Amino acid sequence: MFLRSRSRLRTAAIAAVVGAGVLTAATPAAAAPLAGTRAYLVITAPGATGSAVSAVASNSGTVWTTYDAIGVIVAHSGAADFASRMRAVSGVQKVGATRTTDVPAEAANPPIPTAPSQAAPATSEPLRSDMTQIGADKAWAVNKGSASVTVGVLDTGVDDLHDDLKANFDAANSASCAYGKLDTRSGSWRDTDTHGTHVAGTIAAAKNNRGMVGVAPGVKIASVRIAEKPSGLFFAENTICAMVFSGDRGFEVTNNSYYTDPWLFNCPDNADQDAILEGVKRAVAYAEGKGVLNVAAAGNENYNLAAKSSDATSPNDSTPATRTVTNACLSVPTEVSGVVSVASITSTNGKSSFSNYGTDKIHIAAPGDSVYSTVPGGRYGTKSGTSMASPHVAGVAALLKSANPTATPAQLRQLLATQADDLRCSDSRCSGTTAKNNFFGEGRVDAFAAVDTGTPPGTTFENTADVNIPDNGAAVTSPIIVSGITGNAPAALKVGVDIVHTYRGDLVIDLIAPDGTAFRLQNSSNDSGDNIVQTYTVDASAKAANGTWKLQVKDVAQADTGYINSWKLTF
Repeated sequence: MFLRSRSRLRTAAIAAVVGAGVLTAATPAAAAPLAGTRAYLVITAPGATGSAVSAVASNSGTVWTTYDAIGVIVAHSGAADFASRMRAVSGVQKVGATRTTDVPAEAANPPIPTAPSQAAPATSEPLRSDMTQIGADKAWAVNKGSASVTVGVLDTGVDDLHDDLKANFDAANSASCAYGKLDTRSGSWRDTDTHGTHVAGTIAAAKNNRGMVGVAPGVKIASVRIAEKPSGLFFAENTICAMVFSGDRGFEVTNNSYYTDPWLFNCPDNADQDAILEGVKRAVAYAEGKGVLNVAAAGNENYNLAAKSSDATSPNDSTPATRTVTNACLSVPTEVSGVVSVASITSTNGKSSFSNYGTDKIHIAAPGDSVYSTVPGGRYGTKSGTSMASPHVAGVAALLKSANPTATPAQLRQLLATQADDLRCSDSRCSGTTAKNNFFGEGRVDAFAAVDTGTPPGTTFENTADVNIPDNGAAVTSPIIVSGITGNAPAALKVGVDIVHTYRGDLVIDLIAPDGTAFRLQNSSNDSGDNIVQTYTVDASAKAANGTWKLQVKDVAQADTGYINSWKLTF
């Protein structure tokens, strides 16, 4: 199920499976599946599918496709006892049905999605608040991303003809994996909804003075459609196909704004779900082993993923029933080891009401409320969800890869974490520290930091002592003593500010250099929002780095109060 507004969505290392590319273009089947035909994953040791492939036919099944490098066979069968019979075959490790309904008739000969007629191109390109929130507007002035970096959009498809996407679209590396078999026919990748095109725009809509701009407007987008039509669901065999394809085609990043249907959580004590877990884990590991960083939406249930107890939404392809689940049950791909799980934040840096959370489940956060982006037909629209947060992170990962071409997926994960802007807890369910908590993980993704240095931030100095700000009173300061830095401060000195204060427009904020020079960070305004959690960039290259720097804050209006919670300087 893809993660639309308020809808359902949805780490120990897995060794990367070594093997040659395993995908070839699909030739659609000639005959529709018979009533009662179900899809199964048959799991063997990697490189050892041969005997199991032979056994499928002798146990009333047919082989749909095979991924020998990861030991996964996708089989179809109408026999009720197919799974139990295959589990008894020598060399077979796991077998599980991937759905609770029949394989759809469309699997036999998938139609090519219609190319939508295109609206007239937009005549302006207003700056979006989500892009300024993560510093993407500053990043574009430094590095828009490299055309040698490709982000795979694993979703409902992408409108490759959209005026804001066509310049960055890579048709040669786009395909469909809907129905669990690779289909590289031209147009197979097109959108069967609006979701995937919206995601693609957030990642890499072109900076062309029309419409909107993506986080990384210089990188390439490839579409791998995994949603089926008409159900709109994303089954395990589709995800496996797309992950293997992403690895074989050498994508640098994938975005996964969905959970693998039909189970919100796959539990290892259920044989079918256990096979789904194993198959998807292996495919994700295969992709990462080929150099792919996989980014995924954390889900829209407002659910604590670290304290699972029940699920009333599964299976979503037939009749859901309430069941007990535990923390051993995982939402895939977001809870698979190595996948960067993304939570959604509001424009004021609070947790979005729908966003899932959980200690050591959320890695990073990004804007996901009312995000404006591309939709099919050359048009634009607004959507909310962790589906919208995840592509912001995928775009920043693409910028990081552009600035660090040799970086591994593990190094990209570390860069995302170390460069993130800390976000403090926003309600009583939040636990942890400002530096890392169960709502936002390592914090809000930072696009400017990704290209400003190309490496983790330099030396950081921080003052975490609270300083009360008098209501309509005298300015107060909080000092930081900087030492051990050679020469002057950088031209892009990062000033991270965390102030708790109602009606933040009352505040005037300055950075005071050791020689007394003031750098204005914020003027007073009519902004009635609460709190300031913001990283400012200051050209302090004319000032000596060492000495006492001060954050100066003055409240210039009555009735609202607060305090400096913390602030930091990064050289």
